[in-house]
Amino acid sequence: MARHHSPKREGPRRSRDDHNARRSSHGGGTGGGKHHLTSLQAHFVAATGEFCGTFMFLWFAFAGQIMITTQASDNSTLNGGPSSQTNIMLALVYGFSLLVNVWAFYRISGGLFNPAVTFGMVIAGTLPPMRGLFLFPAQLLAGMSAGGLVRVMIPGDISSCNTTLSPGVSSAQGVFIEMFMTAELVFVVLMLAAEKSKDTFLAPVGIGLSLFVAMMGGVYFTGGSLNPTRSFGPAVASAAFPKSHWIYWVGPMLGALLAAGYYRFVKWYNYEEANPGQDSAAGDREWV
Repeated sequence: MARHHSPKREGPRRSRDDHNARRSSHGGGTGGGKHHLTSLQAHFVAATGEFCGTFMFLWFAFAGQIMITTQASDNSTLNGGPSSQTNIMLALVYGFSLLVNVWAFYRISGGLFNPAVTFGMVIAGTLPPMRGLFLFPAQLLAGMSAGGLVRVMIPGDISSCNTTLSPGVSSAQGVFIEMFMTAELVFVVLMLAAEKSKDTFLAPVGIGLSLFVAMMGGVYFTGGSLNPTRSFGPAVASAAFPKSHWIYWVGPMLGALLAAGYYRFVKWYNYEEANPGQDSAAGDREWV
């Protein structure tokens, strides 16, 4: 005999199923639904990611710098500055710390970790100004937190992480050195990360290497900041602002303007048409 289901029993079951479906669509069930963020919530989440990423980048970099300068205290040049080996090691520490943490956090906040990069992307039109207003204070707070925790956790002098001009380098030279180094970094970020292509997934590698390359040439002359937060954090932690501290704000911001200006120039003139086929599969096969 065929069984007939009672409508009285099916009604409550459908009601429960509809309720569970509504919960899942709002992220409250187990059906895999996601909670959709408002604009304000998205900015807040991105700011937390930027704080954590900037903190991790600078904490490991500051700790590494203290270790390098402590271990290499007897390995200096004739003029009393750090040796070339020490400078290359510092460039490696900062470059690879940036590479790893950008790769980890770029899905959350973009992995900028730098007010100059944030400023450059806003000027270039690739980052909404409101997002920049959320990321900027998060980056500064992270720099101060990293410097403060390294000071109390790592044996050594956090003031050794301050960026200062080497003997013989004038303030004007320092500004322009920092400007061109930062322009390199910001333009790499714009072309590899903000400008989407088949190589975008490798952008963190290029960004980390760009910092490494810039610091190899500039760390001896200016300390190789390229980042106001990188200079601001240890200065606050050590309660000692070098008299040339302003250079590490002016230089990087000018570099960001330079990079953003050229980025807008090539975008305006459709740079893809100047060297076509660079990201096409057909272009790849032509060289095989």
